[in-house]
Order: sequence, then C-alpha cells, then structure tokens
Amino acid sequence: MHYGDVFIDGRIAINPLPVSSGGRAHIRYKGLLAKSGATEVYMHCGYGMDWYNPTEVPMYKVGNEIWEAQVDVRGGDTLSVCFKDSANNWDNNNGLNWSVPIS
Repeated sequence: MHYGDVFIDGRIAINPLPVSSGGRAHIRYKGLLAKSGATEVYMHCGYGMDWYNPTEVPMYKVGNEIWEAQVDVRGGDTLSVCFKDSANNWDNNNGLNWSVPIS
C-alpha cells in the first residue's frame, strides 16, 4: 500500500507530502526506538512550534524495525511529530522533532 515511501533522513516517512488540513497522514517510523527493540511505539504529534492540540497515537509494527500509524490532520501550518516507547524513552530527533508544512 505504501511502497516507495521515502524515509526522511532514513528514519521517518510521511505520506502524502505535503500533508493537507482535513486530510490524513500516514507515518512510518524506523528510528532509534525501532532499532533498539521497542515492543511498543507511540507517535506524539501536534501542530505548530508550540505543539497545539497534542495527541498520542499507538503505532503498529509492520516489518523488521518499521512502525506505522495514521493521524487526521486538523489544522495549523505545521505538523510536528516525535516518538516514545512503553518505557518512556523518546526519539525527538535530538530535540528538533520532525515537522512538515500543512497545505
């Protein structure tokens, strides 16, 4: 279904790009937590630099070290995401998180 996803910096893929307000974004993750053998991964997402309307979405393992989830895009100018596991270890891209513009 999502063949050909391009992993941004080798760790996450967002489909479609750009994301659209009112649409849905499909996010795949294969970063540090996935490579460390996490048994559960959650995507933390929000809007803008101040993380307006944050939500946490459970992800599903879909392959060797790949987790995925979908999120409804509900506004703002930027979708920001980071990830955590069940032991509360975070992957936030070294404090930069991952952000994409919303069209």
